[in-house]
Amino acid sequence: MTGHSQKEANAAAPAGPLAGVKIIDLTSVMMGPYATMILGDYGADVIKVESPDGDVMRYAAPMRHPKMGAMYLQGNRNKRSIALDLKKAGGRAALLRLAKTADVFVHNVRPAAMARLNLGADDLLTINPRLVYASLHGFGEQGPYAGRPAYDDLIQGLTALPALTGKITGEPRYSPATMADRIVGLNATHAILAALFHRERTGEGQAIEIPMFETMAQFVLGDHMAGRSFVPPIGPPGYSRLLSPDRRPYQTSDGYVCALVYSDKQWNAFFRLIGLENEADRDPRLNSIGARTRNYDFVYEWFSEVMKTRSTAEWLQFFNEADIPHAPLHDLDSLIDDPHLTAVGLLQSVEHPSEGTLRVAGPAATWSKTPPSIRKYPPRLGEHGEEILREAGFRDDEIAALEVEGALIEPDGTDLNPSA
Repeated sequence: MTGHSQKEANAAAPAGPLAGVKIIDLTSVMMGPYATMILGDYGADVIKVESPDGDVMRYAAPMRHPKMGAMYLQGNRNKRSIALDLKKAGGRAALLRLAKTADVFVHNVRPAAMARLNLGADDLLTINPRLVYASLHGFGEQGPYAGRPAYDDLIQGLTALPALTGKITGEPRYSPATMADRIVGLNATHAILAALFHRERTGEGQAIEIPMFETMAQFVLGDHMAGRSFVPPIGPPGYSRLLSPDRRPYQTSDGYVCALVYSDKQWNAFFRLIGLENEADRDPRLNSIGARTRNYDFVYEWFSEVMKTRSTAEWLQFFNEADIPHAPLHDLDSLIDDPHLTAVGLLQSVEHPSEGTLRVAGPAATWSKTPPSIRKYPPRLGEHGEEILREAGFRDDEIAALEVEGALIEPDGTDLNPSA
């Protein structure tokens, strides 16, 4: 979108496979907005319904202007914003009117709060039987944790991720990424798409629930059920390769490198290089894939010591020649500047009327017919409120009445013209 107005970008961008799908998005923070951003990249018209204060991520520094924090900007492109006070009768009525013609309604509000507002699945499916009603929250409604608040850190802890890190490092630590939010958000995206596919076949809408705890438990236990996969158990849980303390970026004589010598072919090439081509010269725990998989701690410790004997450049050259999977160890700056990401155009520039040029990580997949695209910049709070209501058939006097009631919140600051 660099160098073009919003209107020009919209005209030039491909429509995407979800063109014509309207999504009412009541999500905030990261999990839900990430899911709806992907649906927006796919071409859906995502109407972001915000509270009078706006999505809390608007306040996450750094930022150039109030309510336009970097985390918000990275998770809310391809959306339009309307700010409604749903505690006021007019705000709730306006939302119901928007939902009546929508394809998807998605929220991450606790179910009890939605019930108090009479905005539960039954309420909305009554007025729009074709609606896909998606609830993203912490815990399934049938279990004892139902209704409890949940955030990424809490769900990571409940699903043993910090404890697994602690087994390796000696101290439990959260992942330095919003792992639970984004994994559950991705699951919500494909659940919504599957429900839309069912709706297109049958005409039936439905309610779907995407709970964080259960989704992340499935994710973690897929790796770590191990001996408890069997009844009765034949061993403890935990995938030993992933829990080996020496499974990490390897220290070289002058830095670090990432490598995974896995197949017998790769190991034989490695042994030839370091002068251990003869099996008799090697520890028997290294001599076959079966032996290595039973002795991961020994193998990784042994390998880490060998890696210290040569420079990063020497190892990278050898791994490349031997076709052994390897990679440099990036930090955030070198990741952002990675030449492959530059070549494939993952990081895109977006011109924003108040924030200037933004760099965002765009859609990663490539499509031969209906590619996703970035068509809209992340909106200011309430930027499209009147536009959205007029499209839904609201008259000017109805919009004015909502503003007087305080149910419709006008945009902050100077009215910026996206095409200026």
